Amino acid sequence: MNITEGGVEAPPEPLSYTSQELLRATLRADFYAFVQKVFETVVPGATFSQNWSTEAVAHALEKVVKGDTTRLIINIPPRNLKSICASVALPAFMLGHDPTKKVICVSYSDDLAVKFSNDCRAVMREAWYQRLFPGTRIDRAKDTETEVRTTKRGYRLATSVGGTLTGRGGDIIIIDDPIKPQDAQSKSVREKTIQWYENTLLSRLDDKVHGAIVLVMQRLHMDDLTGHVVEKKAGFELLCLPAIAEKRENIQLGYGRAHVREIDGVLDPVREPRAALENLKASMTPLVFSAQYQQAPIPLAGNLIKRAWIRPFTGSVPFKKGEYYVISWDTAMKSSELADYSVGTVWQVQDGGRNMYLVDLVRGRFEFPELVDSAKALYNKWKREGATRYLVIEDKGSGTSLIQALKNQKIYVDNHTMKLDGDKIMRLSAQAAQFAGGAVHFPTNAPWLDELLAELLGFPGVRHDDQVDSVSQALGYITWLEEHRIRYGRVTY
Repeated sequence: MNITEGGVEAPPEPLSYTSQELLRATLRADFYAFVQKVFETVVPGATFSQNWSTEAVAHALEKVVKGDTTRLIINIPPRNLKSICASVALPAFMLGHDPTKKVICVSYSDDLAVKFSNDCRAVMREAWYQRLFPGTRIDRAKDTETEVRTTKRGYRLATSVGGTLTGRGGDIIIIDDPIKPQDAQSKSVREKTIQWYENTLLSRLDDKVHGAIVLVMQRLHMDDLTGHVVEKKAGFELLCLPAIAEKRENIQLGYGRAHVREIDGVLDPVREPRAALENLKASMTPLVFSAQYQQAPIPLAGNLIKRAWIRPFTGSVPFKKGEYYVISWDTAMKSSELADYSVGTVWQVQDGGRNMYLVDLVRGRFEFPELVDSAKALYNKWKREGATRYLVIEDKGSGTSLIQALKNQKIYVDNHTMKLDGDKIMRLSAQAAQFAGGAVHFPTNAPWLDELLAELLGFPGVRHDDQVDSVSQALGYITWLEEHRIRYGRVTY
């Protein structure tokens, strides 16, 4: 609901004085209601999206106001009101309740810091704000773009990362986007940001025990400021809200309420429905979308596999006598487990395993009947005259059921005696030599290539590893198969 000075939804008759006072009491007590009123001032004419995600952010920030939380990180995609909540409404709300509070607000640039400062000043000058908090008034002697001081000597001080804070301290430090997206891949910029945070900003808290630090940002890199403080286990509470949910969660909204977020649910279906997010995803690289929208950054340089090791090829690969295909499926542990993907990769093998071409890939969250149909379709798609097809499916979880279902349709799995040893990391590590030796070829024009590379090069620090599992299983099977050819002159079971 839109909260206005005249009331809620503007009833036809004038509100009584008692109703107006009730509204003001609500705005003074409820930070989410206050955020809505601030939005009307800062973005006049725009419609406030009454979405659970903003309630969740407001609830997390309100715990800081009450002193229940002293260290808070909020990771959320861009354009979801995080700055209005944290950099504009929160300082105004705290100074309204206690005009002696000292608030330091930090952003990545002077321009951005000044913008948020001016928005907060505009709110504090409004008649409705002054009626809410009659004890809070701006001191005319200190009312600038970088600092607004109250007549009770409290203030909101704006600065940028790297700025000077000598002699200044605060009760709360609010860091809003400490690094801009264009600089996220610069190691020197990331390190300077972290050094300034540790060497300058942390020391500015007047009370190291009860003083609060709030960090709100979209994720940009594995080693951004969020990644740094989380890795150091510095006692921060974390509210992470990806654009598309990848797990089921109960998100606290305050007053004993919670929002149950289901897998694949979008953050704000009104402002950014699934179709809009898919268009965004298609217009940017998976690395960028995973970081900024899913709050799950992927390392560019890679961990086990290096990009330089992968040989590119363009177009189709002509089939020659003596070559064969390997079709490798990694299935979700349970056919009903929609959080996991099932992936099938198809490999054309040449020169006794010295060259392996990834010629096809299928990936989806399949219910079991769909998984069977997809596996059958992929197997039939790569039927070639004179070519042997080897089908590889790990015999566990839904894979066991898939093996049996395909067998009933006269499609047989060929990995009866191959053992899949070790965990996922060990399996891919065992195939690193294949990549380093230039034996693995990926198509340059495949629509699924970017997502595959993002997962493969980021492994094991990635959210999903189903494509990695299918790849390592296929390469391991090809190695096993060729060893048996050399040893026995044929493959035996």
